[in-house]
Amino acid sequence: MILGASTFVEGVDFAFLFILMIAGFFLVGLTIAIIIFLYRYNEKRHPKARQVKDSVALELTWTIIPLILVMGMFYYGYVGWIPMKSPPEEGIEVTANARMWSFNFRYENGRVSDKLYVPVDTAIIVNLNALDVLHSFYIPAFRIKEDMVPGLPNNRTWFQATKTGTFTIFCSEYCGLQHSYMISEVVVMEQDEFWEWYEDPDAMVPVIPDDANLALLGRQVVERNGCLACHSLDGSTLIGPTFAGKFGETITVITGGQERQIVYDEEYVRRSIYDPDYDITLGFRPGQMLSYEGEITEQEVDLIIEFLRSLNE
Repeated sequence: MILGASTFVEGVDFAFLFILMIAGFFLVGLTIAIIIFLYRYNEKRHPKARQVKDSVALELTWTIIPLILVMGMFYYGYVGWIPMKSPPEEGIEVTANARMWSFNFRYENGRVSDKLYVPVDTAIIVNLNALDVLHSFYIPAFRIKEDMVPGLPNNRTWFQATKTGTFTIFCSEYCGLQHSYMISEVVVMEQDEFWEWYEDPDAMVPVIPDDANLALLGRQVVERNGCLACHSLDGSTLIGPTFAGKFGETITVITGGQERQIVYDEEYVRRSIYDPDYDITLGFRPGQMLSYEGEITEQEVDLIIEFLRSLNE
């Protein structure tokens, strides 16, 4: 368990510990009471049952004390929860986009990343945007979890990290076949380091060296955007058609309700990324993929094309 990673940790952990202590006390107390009663009031010692008279004092005791304990649990849970629902007016805003089965994060300057980079000791307001089905944004180390509901206005959460490091982000709402693989990271950086990363102009359009392996870079783009959750590389059928050995081949698609033959080429790949329901491969259903317009750049599409072409070799 990571302690002190955000300002919410202390409140959540205290409420959890308080409830755990009460539960432990009653577990031990009731177990001991049961054992005592089994010994003192067994059939050998008391072969004939005896009527026990009402006790107002006893009934008040086992009503009032649990009420106080329950109200205490409510209080500490409430004071730990309220700050989570009260984001500050000032902070860094980031939009978290979730789709089956990946996260990406868009910053106010237009930068998009598959990891959430944030500065330490700074309020981060996360606008939660589910693009397809219900997801849930969960950072255990920060003790925050918020459902991401498609179309829900003002769906957001916030946190303030108190230590640098890398912490795991999970989707904690079952969202389909590859739900357990929907994992990302929040990288907490020093203030100066973060702003250098944030304002780096080369990061927006990275320069690809002449000797770079374009196919490998394309595979990284495919993996980063969760494409392999729906498209296999070994010819097997998943939610979408396989990538294996298709580039340059003639395939049958349904376009506007009409069946036609087209070539699996650069134009088809680009159109499938930005307008996935335009051509539906025969045997598959429309509506299974959302557009990556604004999320995958033209440069990244070119890299994906190189990767797909390499699968024919």
